[in-house]
Amino acid sequence: MSIPVVDDPIEFFTQWHADARACRELREPDAMTLATVDGAGMPWARVILLKGVDTNGFAFYTNFNSRKGGHLLANPAAGLCFYWMPLDRQVRVQGLVTRVSDAEADAYFATRSRESRIGAWASYQSGPLAGGRAELDARFEEITRRFDGQEIPRPPHWSGFRLAPVYIEFWQGGRHRLHDRRVYARAALDGPWETRLLYP
Repeated sequence: MSIPVVDDPIEFFTQWHADARACRELREPDAMTLATVDGAGMPWARVILLKGVDTNGFAFYTNFNSRKGGHLLANPAAGLCFYWMPLDRQVRVQGLVTRVSDAEADAYFATRSRESRIGAWASYQSGPLAGGRAELDARFEEITRRFDGQEIPRPPHWSGFRLAPVYIEFWQGGRHRLHDRRVYARAALDGPWETRLLYP
């Protein structure tokens, strides 16, 4: 199946994302690999969840004290990769990263389960866990007691980022490994998208 030419790659992404969410064989259609670079130029990658996409970009959330949070605050550029195996589709995204607003972060945090909100307070994400799992469980219980009978506010070190894309590549698997690849790229965030095909 050839990838059609569309004017707006974000709009086209939302169509493919909707297909992925409708696919019963996909357990987690929002899963994406996030790639960042540390201060020494070493790349790091991990799978996280997409929490929103619109004309401004792709939103996700994390502890700012985590390794990925530190990378993004120091070097606000990143790559994303979605791979939806049952659909034989992949989307690669590169762009510039900014923090979401406090209001947006508060609104999303409020949708998380109470246990997940407690976990955001309890975890020193990416930090060493010298005392093993028992130490983490003890912190979880401590935070549970602290907020007993209260609403749990968003921790000051926990928020979100939005990746504004300058490059989006759509990949559709093809017979004989002759895949379809269509790229959308722009020189600036307010610039027009240009599109081209790539060899597989």
